[in-house]
Amino acid sequence: MTKVHNFSAGPAILPQSAIDASIEALKNFSGTGLSLIEVSHRSKEYEAVVEEACQLVKDILNLSDEYAVLFLQGGASTQFDMIPMNLLDEGETAAYVNTGVWASRAIKEAKMFGNVNVLASSEDKNFNYIPKNYTIPSDVKYFHCTSNNTIYGTEMFDFPKTEVPLICDMSSDIFSRPFDASQFDMIYAGAQKNMGPAGTTLVIIKKSLIGNAKRKVPTMLDYKPHVENGSMYNTPSVFAIFVCMHTLRWIKEMGLEAMEVRNKAKADLLYAEIDRNPLFEGTVVKEDRSRMNVNFVTTNKEHEAEFLKFCESKNLSGLKGHRSVGGLRASLYNALPIESVEVLVNTMKEFEASKNG
Repeated sequence: MTKVHNFSAGPAILPQSAIDASIEALKNFSGTGLSLIEVSHRSKEYEAVVEEACQLVKDILNLSDEYAVLFLQGGASTQFDMIPMNLLDEGETAAYVNTGVWASRAIKEAKMFGNVNVLASSEDKNFNYIPKNYTIPSDVKYFHCTSNNTIYGTEMFDFPKTEVPLICDMSSDIFSRPFDASQFDMIYAGAQKNMGPAGTTLVIIKKSLIGNAKRKVPTMLDYKPHVENGSMYNTPSVFAIFVCMHTLRWIKEMGLEAMEVRNKAKADLLYAEIDRNPLFEGTVVKEDRSRMNVNFVTTNKEHEAEFLKFCESKNLSGLKGHRSVGGLRASLYNALPIESVEVLVNTMKEFEASKNG
């Protein structure tokens, strides 16, 4: 089969080792004679998967035992509700920074549970930059940010120092580079970008934050029973967590330092061509350009559909921008090899040559 270069924003490309392990487990999981998708989640073989996946997260991020690692359901979007429901009591205030659609949705949900102070927003320029130079009040319950914005193509490379709990949605750039995880009180991420298939969400939370809500919290939306039951209060996303485990093994083996070198090389290569090629231009201020989601447009709007069709002929997939902003978007998640970026860059050069006659 001809290789397809997968630039999808998610569900996204996964390492081949995780795909191969999944195929085998679908046939016969851990020597049980049962398929992974029919085995009991209470079996010792599957419990070992969840335990290893959680430990891999701790190992990769160098997390102490003061943190709990969970694999939950409902996507990162459910965390938009669970966070304020568990951490923000009525009459209290949380601080947020608005850097795009997902941050906006998190803000909207939080307002149902308490007061929200939006400290800064980049909406004035269609979210093409990361706000800076804002002050986080010392009397808010927590501060929430979104590290990478898949729709608009911006990324936070530095995080503010806070006196209050720091919470971050890292759905699309987690495990893409080294960072000090200990400065965060909570990190959450949908799996379907850098960690696994759709169906599970990683939650890393300090145990000291759990169980303090004054309101009654529905059991499934309360972090405490999930921590007490090791992510298996109810039936977990069995297949998704298994794939995450194998992806995390691959990430740990490579190391975050090497992963950053790999990801930076891919992003630098593509951004250099966007800046060089007169048929394309970037949409994000250069200092905030995401390494995970490269957003750009054709300088002549009439060329966009033609270029996308040309990309299809080169087996380049997933390059159409998000429906809310249009344009083009190349997602360069961890598992995408630099060879795929080289094919895209060469395709852009060929397209330029075709227009120059």
